[in-house]
Amino acid sequence: MFTGIVEELGAVTRIDQLGTAVRLGIRGERVTSDASHGDSIAVNGVCLTVVDVVEDEFTADVMQETLDRSALGSLHAGDSVNLERAATPSSRLGGHIVQGHVDGVGSVLSRVRDEHWEVVRISLPGSLRRYLVEKGSVTVDGVSLTVSGVGPDWFEVSLIPTTLRMTTLGRRSAGERVNLEVDVIAKYVENLLEGR
Repeated sequence: MFTGIVEELGAVTRIDQLGTAVRLGIRGERVTSDASHGDSIAVNGVCLTVVDVVEDEFTADVMQETLDRSALGSLHAGDSVNLERAATPSSRLGGHIVQGHVDGVGSVLSRVRDEHWEVVRISLPGSLRRYLVEKGSVTVDGVSLTVSGVGPDWFEVSLIPTTLRMTTLGRRSAGERVNLEVDVIAKYVENLLEGR
């Protein structure tokens, strides 16, 4: 489990092709400080398992299923990525409950800048629309955010300077793909109510 509070911006150091999978090399000084084989680290919101750690770089294998269902397949060596270690029982839940299981991929549609904030509109796959409500939670590339507006096939988030500076969302341009994870509690409620 994660909280959607990005700990640091890391960098993709290499992408090794393994047939129907890839092995990512990712540099992240903070997340590797106590990481070891088998630990979970969210990379742009995708929960990955650490294969190896050497100094401030870790490797993780990404199977084809994950590449097909997320935006990780769009990464290149040198790209920045949002990194977060798995939460512990004593962690503060500064964001919301995030599983690191991507529900869909959206694209940045537009950005409206103000002096102190920025509103980003993101496309929304139709199958996810029912899980988003204004002032509810959503995870975009691993960042826990509050939904500030919802349309039939889009939603908006309002980003403060800290989020713009400390995550990849400050650099995403129109047309770029982002990983989306909706609130897991909404999915459980829907599942429980289906039988009634």
